[in-house]
Amino acid sequence: MTRLGNDPFIHPDCEITDSSFGSFVEIGRGSRIAHSSFDDYSYCDRYADVANAKIGKFANIAAFSRIGATDHPLHTASLHHFLYRSDDYWDDVGCDADFFAHRKSRISVIGHDTWIGAGAMIKPEVTLGDGAVVAAGAVVTKDVDPFTIVAGTPAKALRLRQPREIADRLIALAWWDWEHPKLRCALGDFRALSAEAFLEKYEASQMSEKLQTTVTDGLL
Repeated sequence: MTRLGNDPFIHPDCEITDSSFGSFVEIGRGSRIAHSSFDDYSYCDRYADVANAKIGKFANIAAFSRIGATDHPLHTASLHHFLYRSDDYWDDVGCDADFFAHRKSRISVIGHDTWIGAGAMIKPEVTLGDGAVVAAGAVVTKDVDPFTIVAGTPAKALRLRQPREIADRLIALAWWDWEHPKLRCALGDFRALSAEAFLEKYEASQMSEKLQTTVTDGLL
C-alpha cells in the first residue's frame, strides 16, 4: 500500500494553521505551516517553516528551510513582539490586527518542480519560477527566473538548470499537470531519458492527442 494519496501525510509534531493541501503531499516532522497552500505532490522535510505562501506542484522543500520568513517593523521605536502581540503582555489590549493582516498579504509563490535546499530562506513576496533551484543556506530576497539555480546571501543566479530552449519547452509541456496514471506510465522515461529526449517523445505524443481531440470534436 502506498504511503501517499489524496489526503496529506502529516508527520508528528507539526503545527498547521489555516492551510490547505493537495493530493500526494507530505509534511515533515515538526514543520510549521501557516496560511499557506501546497498543491499536488509537493512536500517539505523536517522542521520546515512555511508562512503566507502558495506552493505549486512537485515542490521539493528540504529540512529547516523557511518560506515567507516574517519581518519585524523597522520604522517604529521598537521592533519587539510587544508592539503587535500586545495581548501576550497585557490583559487590557488586543493584538495589532492591521499588522498581522499586512503580514498575511505578503504572499511568497513557489513554482512547479522546484527545489529549495536545506536551511534556505525565501523572503515574503518572492516568486520562484517553475523549475528553479535554491542552494542550501541561501537567502532569497528577489524573484528567481524559471529553471534558474541561485545560491548565496543574498542569493544570486549561478546558472540555468536547463538551457533556456529546453526550459521553455518543459514549461509548455507542463507535465506537472498530468493525471496520476499518466505519470505512472511515463515513470520509466522520467528516469531514463534526458530532458531533451523526454520532450521529443512527449511533445509528439501531446500533439497527437490534441490532433485526435480536434478531429473527434469536428465529427460531433
